[in-house]
Amino acid sequence: MNPDQVVSQAKAKFQQATEHFRDELKKLRTGRANAGMLDGIIVTAYGTPMPLIQVATVTVPEAQLIQITPFDPANLQAISAAIRDNPSLGMNPSDDGRVVRVPVPPLNEERRREIVKILNGKTEDCMISLRNIRHDAKDAIDRAKKDKTIGEDDAKRYEKQVDDSMNNAKAEVEAFAKTKETEILTV
Repeated sequence: MNPDQVVSQAKAKFQQATEHFRDELKKLRTGRANAGMLDGIIVTAYGTPMPLIQVATVTVPEAQLIQITPFDPANLQAISAAIRDNPSLGMNPSDDGRVVRVPVPPLNEERRREIVKILNGKTEDCMISLRNIRHDAKDAIDRAKKDKTIGEDDAKRYEKQVDDSMNNAKAEVEAFAKTKETEILTV
């Protein structure tokens, strides 16, 4: 693989890592209701496990309430059970025969601190991923330099491009994490 491909592939992987991190942040709870909080819920409908989004519409009519309208009312109990049985959410849904309402209780200070710790762990995992991508790209550039397919100056230039992309991705991840931490700690 030539070094141009290595650099462009590293940039794409950096972008994928930041997108994954952003998706992970959506699952973290803040004090407000968010439809993304239920993204990981799997509902057993018609005897088959399916993502919640495939069996119902999720809306947020109020700041402290998530409303789920199933496409088939027969799945109402399965949706309620899937949300209730998910220990990471800690939510208690109620249904009125047509829709499932999930009240989002306000977070206490201790729970907010725990969520910030989880956020910091996810941030560190993303940073490790970014460093591994950079390490792999630099190894490929070093191999090309040893094989004499590129010169010393070209190798330095490619490594600088990888480092610049890494720094941009790192800054983006840190900005997302800071914004999310502020959002979590805001009462």
